[in-house]
Amino acid sequence: MSYVMVDVESDGPIPGDYSMVCFGAVLVEPGLKRTFYGQLKPISDRWIPDALAVSGFTREQTMSFDEPALVMQQFADWLKQESDGRVMFISDNNGFDWQFINWYFHHFLQKNPFGFSSSNLGSLYKGLVNDTFKNFKHLRRTRHTHHPVDDAKGNAEALLAMKTDMGLKIRL
Repeated sequence: MSYVMVDVESDGPIPGDYSMVCFGAVLVEPGLKRTFYGQLKPISDRWIPDALAVSGFTREQTMSFDEPALVMQQFADWLKQESDGRVMFISDNNGFDWQFINWYFHHFLQKNPFGFSSSNLGSLYKGLVNDTFKNFKHLRRTRHTHHPVDDAKGNAEALLAMKTDMGLKIRL
């Protein structure tokens, strides 16, 4: 099984009505060298300026991004090439990130290589330390920049620290 840390930036709160602008993924393993980055052309005329601003792109810039079907196929191909066995989706906020990745895979490719489940990094940490008020973000090494590859790497660093420094039993 391969854990893939994913981070999504969008121009609104839900897929379909709004668009996933870009996303990043990193295979969780020492070194964090295997990454994926995709920029997707909007699928909707609706967008929220404040939501889009988080990504650092303008609406005009996003209109020149790649077609979503192409990016999702490239991501599916990357997952198949880079992973070992089943791929497990994990993210800092899987309620948000998962909904976009899952919707886009099903909408454009009619299937999701991750299957039907995902894991939440924050919940995993809270269980590991037995405290729902604790946060894992101090375990990141890469600065949180809202570039999705940076953010996915920082979260993957936290997961690796949970394994190596805190004794989390996980196969990576």
